[in-house]
Amino acid sequence: MRYVLRRREIVVDDWRDFGEPAPPGCPLIVPLVELRRDPVRWRQWPGALGVRIAPDDAPEDLTDELPGLDLVAVEFPNSGDGRGYSLGRLLRERLGFRGELRAVGAGVRQDQVFLMSRCGFDSMQVAPGEDLEAVRRALQRYDVAYQPGSTATGSVAAIRAQRFE
Repeated sequence: MRYVLRRREIVVDDWRDFGEPAPPGCPLIVPLVELRRDPVRWRQWPGALGVRIAPDDAPEDLTDELPGLDLVAVEFPNSGDGRGYSLGRLLRERLGFRGELRAVGAGVRQDQVFLMSRCGFDSMQVAPGEDLEAVRRALQRYDVAYQPGSTATGSVAAIRAQRFE
């Protein structure tokens, strides 16, 4: 059984990755290459459908498919690769994706999840060896940030502006 952090809660992951045993209709995450290979097949999938994208994939390639997707999983191959943050912001702000946005991979670590949430990620599949409870607490470490983000956490500039209204 696999657990994920979804909307700041530790929950059992009901999604399956492409290639894992999954009953028909089970929530399924397919790689972008598979979605592109046979989009008609995946549009007819009887359950919830998600796609997994790599740091070098262009999220604009998903524009036609986004309305039919329930989840987009963005790979963070290591903690030094920041392209996933940009993908999250693009998906949320420019492309208007409102489904579950999940960070996955070896780079999903305790010291990164607050920043991931600021970029619009509401779900995290943490790296092996990470303490899931410590990761959950890390999301609540700060209630103010310097830069504006995709989340409700206020920015210092917005707080200052409210004081002088």
